Amino acid sequence: MEVNNEIFEGYQKENHEESINEIVAAYDLLDTNRNNFNVTIWYNSTYKFNIKDRRVKLVQVPRSVNLVSNAYLHFLQGPGTKMLFEYVKEVPKLESRLRLDIASLIGPLFFTWVILLLFPVILTSLVYEKQQRLRIIMKMHGLGDGPYWMISYVYYLIISTLYIISLMIFGSAIGRWIFFMELYPGFSLYRGLYEFSIYAYQKNVTGRDGMKLKDFTNSAMDEVFYIIIVEWFVALIATYYIDQGSLSMEDSFSFLRKKFKQSLYPQKPRTSMQSSSVTVEMEKLDVTQERDKVEKLMLEPSTSHAIVCDNLKKVYPRRDGNPPKMAVRGLSLVVASKECFGMLGPNGAGKTSFINTMTGLVKPTSGAAFVQGLDICKDMDKVYTSMGVCPQHDLLWETLTGREHLLFYGRLKNLKGSELNQVCYINLTSLLYNFRGVADKPAGKYSGGMKRRLSVAISLIGSPKVVYMDEPSTGLDPASRMNLWTAIKRAKRHTAIILTTHSMEEAEFLCDRLGIFVDGRLQCIGNPKELKARYGGSYVFTMTTSSEHEQDVEMLVQDLSPNAKKIYHIAGTQKFEIPKGEVGISKVFEAVEKAKSSFTVFAWGLEDTTLEDVFIKVARGAHDFNVLS
Repeated sequence: MEVNNEIFEGYQKENHEESINEIVAAYDLLDTNRNNFNVTIWYNSTYKFNIKDRRVKLVQVPRSVNLVSNAYLHFLQGPGTKMLFEYVKEVPKLESRLRLDIASLIGPLFFTWVILLLFPVILTSLVYEKQQRLRIIMKMHGLGDGPYWMISYVYYLIISTLYIISLMIFGSAIGRWIFFMELYPGFSLYRGLYEFSIYAYQKNVTGRDGMKLKDFTNSAMDEVFYIIIVEWFVALIATYYIDQGSLSMEDSFSFLRKKFKQSLYPQKPRTSMQSSSVTVEMEKLDVTQERDKVEKLMLEPSTSHAIVCDNLKKVYPRRDGNPPKMAVRGLSLVVASKECFGMLGPNGAGKTSFINTMTGLVKPTSGAAFVQGLDICKDMDKVYTSMGVCPQHDLLWETLTGREHLLFYGRLKNLKGSELNQVCYINLTSLLYNFRGVADKPAGKYSGGMKRRLSVAISLIGSPKVVYMDEPSTGLDPASRMNLWTAIKRAKRHTAIILTTHSMEEAEFLCDRLGIFVDGRLQCIGNPKELKARYGGSYVFTMTTSSEHEQDVEMLVQDLSPNAKKIYHIAGTQKFEIPKGEVGISKVFEAVEKAKSSFTVFAWGLEDTTLEDVFIKVARGAHDFNVLS
């Protein structure tokens, strides 16, 4: 015991001075004499060397043996005698090589990339449909969220399965049989492949079998399966939640708040349309009469009216420091079945916002609207089944042909077989008059006018009860425009249509009634003839002379009608409004012929008030009123 303590305390870390080792080893010569060499050696076997000092560890015992052996030789032969030992030599052995399986070491990383190659393709397709608003247009034509996601899920599941089977067959052909984890989510996928790589490495090194089913409980594979099952439910819930928020163009948190509020404070079912009170200020008589008609219908609903809007408002919240924007200001409107109602107004008047509200793109801030007796705030899914939409911008798949578009949307309207083919043929011939050359071409190769006509054809397929058309004739040549108008007139026999346009000719040709919107408010309503009679009531007299005779023209008009108003003047051309009650057409002709003898008249004309004049007059008057107020 004392020898052990002395040796241990003689090492550097144990002695108090932490000096160099004082005692290397201890020897007990026992019964050693000249005829017998018997010795016991003590050394510090607990001493740990660094990997760099491994050679010192190997010679620690032989060196102590060498020291005591030389001392014994000196005892026998005298000083100067020395014999060196050869220490320890390795036993000769055969050449060995290190076998490194790269697939087992870095396989999980690369295999994960290969398996997830389909993910960007699937994601791009889903995002493309949402970004191009194809999801919206499909939903407006009756495709519900459930069928859409079920079809998409099954379709991509089949594609992924075929991809995985191909990968497995290829992997089996080269001896890799472990790739059956491709369907798992990305985070769990790497974990599962990592567990596989461990068994693959052991197989190459030890020769044992790879992973078996009984090994699942001995590894983390069971945890991988649990994670995948949980992720499946979480992903479904998250997808539905995000999708609902984005489809309604509201933030996802407002959708969550809405659902939470409905669960806490369930509303009683609304069995009948109820009237809402409204304060009307400075409203035209025709607009007031339309509002009274709506109030009566809200109390006594009628099935003969396709669309009823009661004090509908849409206010966009403040953004980027700008104040809230009131896009629709208390609109009350009735559109009968088989009626085409035209909405006229300057840019930014609120026409598109009204259509977006009626088609479910945005929720109304207040008020109510009903389509075929269905509330757009509660029964929009039912409304979609009987609705057609031609949006302001064409929402088409660039890779699908025109015929495929019509077949797809026709099936959404429950058309099948020969009926579907016949309806598609009628729409193609009526709107794409040279359809034989373009019907089977991808829509991405269509011109702007062709895309526009295809969008109108999609909105009319299936004979919907209500159709919204936002500037349907934009970008069309005269021949195409006339074909389009004919198709809309034909559809009006069984469909209520709301149409926005900047073409007065189109509005006068197609619409049974017109409404002029300015700053989100309905300024006037009536059929084109009524509006021209109500807001016209005057002739438009135009005369072009040299600039020095402009004063003479003004005097001529004043003689004809003291209440005439100049409405246009540029470079010798002047335009006046002359009340019809103050002058006759023959009197105007006599005055012009008499004026020609006094000065040169380059051109002149007299015309009745046009719809464009009415539009300009109403829009300008509303704008001036808003500025003053």
